[in-house]
Amino acid sequence: MSTSAYVAPVDPSSPASFVPNVDIAKIWATVPRGEKVDVGTTRIFYNTPETKITAASSLGNNFASKRSNTRREHVRMSIGSAVTALKALDGLQEIVVDASADPHAAAVAAHLALYSFTLKTTPPSRFNPNLNELIPSTLQLKPIEGSKEWDRGATYAYSQNLARTLMELPANMMTPTAFCERAKDEFANVENVKIFIRDEAWAEKMGMNTFLSVTHGTNEPAKFLEIHYKGAARKDAKPLAFVGKGITFDSGGISLKPAADMKAMRGDMGGAATVVSVTLAIAKLKLPVNVVTVTPLTENLPGPSATKPGDIIYAMNGKSVEVDNTDAEGRLVLSDAIYYVSTKYKPHTLIDVATLTYAMITALGEVYAGVFSTSDELWQRLHAAGEHEFDRFWRMPLSEDYGPQIYSSNADLCNTGGSSAGSATAALFLKAFAHGVEAEDGSNAETAMKWAHIDMAGMNATRPTAYQEKGMTGRPVRALIEYVWALVN
Repeated sequence: MSTSAYVAPVDPSSPASFVPNVDIAKIWATVPRGEKVDVGTTRIFYNTPETKITAASSLGNNFASKRSNTRREHVRMSIGSAVTALKALDGLQEIVVDASADPHAAAVAAHLALYSFTLKTTPPSRFNPNLNELIPSTLQLKPIEGSKEWDRGATYAYSQNLARTLMELPANMMTPTAFCERAKDEFANVENVKIFIRDEAWAEKMGMNTFLSVTHGTNEPAKFLEIHYKGAARKDAKPLAFVGKGITFDSGGISLKPAADMKAMRGDMGGAATVVSVTLAIAKLKLPVNVVTVTPLTENLPGPSATKPGDIIYAMNGKSVEVDNTDAEGRLVLSDAIYYVSTKYKPHTLIDVATLTYAMITALGEVYAGVFSTSDELWQRLHAAGEHEFDRFWRMPLSEDYGPQIYSSNADLCNTGGSSAGSATAALFLKAFAHGVEAEDGSNAETAMKWAHIDMAGMNATRPTAYQEKGMTGRPVRALIEYVWALVN
């Protein structure tokens, strides 16, 4: 068995490739006539060239005539299918990719497809958090011709894979404290970054009572992680802000979830994993922008001191909040974090990301993340970035007409509005804490903070695709990196 293999994406209508010493047209001609060659159809050829392996994978019929975003996704599917097939071969040490069709998309797909999470001990897992020294991957990826676009795609994929790892690790290994330590390690050698890890005493001093209300049922210390990246020419320029929901395990609290598949709630810190991973990519790419990223981190458990349904809490902004359901905890931790960032740092744009509602899963399934935004411009930029990376978004209604569902008779707000339009009422709840957003009449449009809430609950975990195995997806990390890339380029 050869230790090296080539990946060759093939346009069935005009087979060509930059793979050295390989006649792709001749190889592809061996595929039986009449056989379907849909995008991602992959065949492995041995001793082509001598002592090597070539995985030829279809880009789909009429590839050249497709729209740019479709072509880009076809490249990802083709490359991903080939790498997935090759990584199953024993003894393979190197995969060399013909990335000429789209270096960025090829790098993304190759690195995402190579990723496989496990904590099995035979062979030793490189994801084991107890390792004294990291175990390097035994299978290396490289393009036939290097390029900045390949390198950028590899950075996008690394960050998405980091988010996947953070979400996959079980709650006993990915506690709030462990999450912060991992973030420190990832940013250790990255320039222009400062990290602050706040404790519960700090949050209490700041008046973050809705955040702290979720921490009362667990003995695991809560953390408030704050990451600052200063990449803009003017260090005092208004920042872009990210806020991520960081529930490292969500049992539902007193409003306990059903036991079936509760283990998936280790991924309820998907918003935090996403925004931290996005910030890491922004800093590695040295993008000329200032960023403030915060993640309120805690477990949500039904301990003896846990918050109870009917409790009323005064949030950091002074509003009173009635807790109708302790399983609607995400908006409680986010509310204080959003208000803190929007008032302290006065960002030009604030995007919060969360696995927030089952209603979003019902509405959009695994395909799209829902976006609620006060800004048409911000929505359009997010939509374009999502289409570019196939981490797609769908705009949802942000309307005061849903207000009566969350206006409590005993408090200013209630943390649930019933089953009807659950994702829309959750977004409207959060809007009450986004200080400085555009007024209904647009009177402050020039100075208003652009705000978007992204409910990623459906796309958090998914069935396998051509370039991702089944499990936590790390989406929409790439779309948000691309949003910032397009913002400054």
